[in-house]
Amino acid sequence: MKHTTINDCRLISFPKNHQLNGNLTSITNGVEVPFDIKRIYYLYDVPGGEARGAHGHKELHQIMVALSGSFTVTLDDGSDKQSFHLYQPYQGLLIPPGLWRDLDTFSSGSICMVLASELYDEEDYFRNYEEFKLWKSSK
Repeated sequence: MKHTTINDCRLISFPKNHQLNGNLTSITNGVEVPFDIKRIYYLYDVPGGEARGAHGHKELHQIMVALSGSFTVTLDDGSDKQSFHLYQPYQGLLIPPGLWRDLDTFSSGSICMVLASELYDEEDYFRNYEEFKLWKSSK
């Protein structure tokens, strides 16, 4: 996954069942999600002006969804960067491994849900950007 680029990311639209009494969106393994979901977690109560993320993964695939409010995800492949503003609960950002991510500009009350392909494993993380760039540039 060292050769993953920001061009490998994409927005995924989940089915939205619109009803007068409220909307419902479902997410299904193997249908909308191109990997088996092994872990779900979410970020909330992020104080104004704070940022999250600031790490990369070697093997983990993720989909980030703004369940409520909005936030910006900036992805970096070691050469190029691209930002995505997430604000629709029926839309997710597919993030393959091998990309650095930063999350910021959280709106008040925002909730970021993450669907992950693997269980938590600290060995899969890059916490230092220079180490991430060195890994990306190695053969």
